[in-house]
Amino acid sequence: MTELCNSQCKYCYEKSFKEFDNQLDKKFKFDFSEPTSLNIDYKKLKAFLLKDSEPVLIFYGGEPLLEIEKIKKIIDELKDTKVKFRMQTNAKLLDKLPTEYLKKMDKILVSLDGTKERTDYNKGQGTYDLVMNNINKVRRVGYKGEIVARMVVSPEFPDLYEQVIHLIKSDFTSIHWQIDAGFYKFDYNKSSFSKFVNEYNKSIKKLIDFWIADMKNNKRVIMLYPFVAIIDSLLKGEPSKLRCGAGHSGYAISTNGKIVACPIMNCIENFKAGNLDSQPSKLKKFDVSGDCLACRYKDLCGGRCLYWNAAGLWPAEGNKLICKTIKFYIDELKSRLPEIRNMIKEGIIKESDFSYEKYFGPEIIP
Repeated sequence: MTELCNSQCKYCYEKSFKEFDNQLDKKFKFDFSEPTSLNIDYKKLKAFLLKDSEPVLIFYGGEPLLEIEKIKKIIDELKDTKVKFRMQTNAKLLDKLPTEYLKKMDKILVSLDGTKERTDYNKGQGTYDLVMNNINKVRRVGYKGEIVARMVVSPEFPDLYEQVIHLIKSDFTSIHWQIDAGFYKFDYNKSSFSKFVNEYNKSIKKLIDFWIADMKNNKRVIMLYPFVAIIDSLLKGEPSKLRCGAGHSGYAISTNGKIVACPIMNCIENFKAGNLDSQPSKLKKFDVSGDCLACRYKDLCGGRCLYWNAAGLWPAEGNKLICKTIKFYIDELKSRLPEIRNMIKEGIIKESDFSYEKYFGPEIIP
């Protein structure tokens, strides 16, 4: 919807200004001619979406709610169609979206990093209270859709368990997190990140223990997306492609109508997949490359992130440390699979409790 944002997150806004010397121009061809905010023919967008058998449109930014009027016009253009709507937002303006349009969103991903202290540290004072108040407001006006707490885990804070537990106690039953690692060239430090990985993995194990115990005690499966997706694949014996869907099942429509593999690649010509005149089924497809192809975890991990894989901003040793966190939690979940199967057999939970909608936003693999 727009490249503009009304937040200044430490892991996004500040570091982006340090990326002028990342030498990505030697790997990729860039085109920065796109307008700052969405400027496309909505009828052409409609025609494109209706060529898809199961169209899902996700409003994304920047901060999409800075363009509320355009969101309303798009939804109006697509009324009485089979298009489903989702949104990723910082939720600071969530209460400004009229209720009739809010209720068109089946799912909303909200940027929230855990406790008030952690969220405000990352995003600015007052952010946590504003976001939580707006979430409460939309619930009060009758919003029944899924609200996913979309966390970022900074390498300086490995306490994932404590932050997730806080969100669960705050009535979030859908949570996803992403480690802020490998996306910038100049933030890798071997010593500090190695320490983070060790502490983070301990926190992951503690969180898995809690998740399994909660199944037994409360006969439910909390939708912790990085866990649910892996267990779903293990139960079904199904290999997975890149789990966010980027470049094969989900694409980003840029502000000028160009279609690319992922929002972070909106200015990278190498990942252009088509345009609004294209057939959705014939958009160019992309896959991860390099070490991921030979990794025995690929069918469960999928390659973590297409941009991370292609950009290679961290040294090999740093990427191996990132992969260490992924392999650890996959192995931990594999080790708990017999317990989960037994709970399914005993009727405590159902296999269908691990089913989830793919490709609507969470990258799945942290």
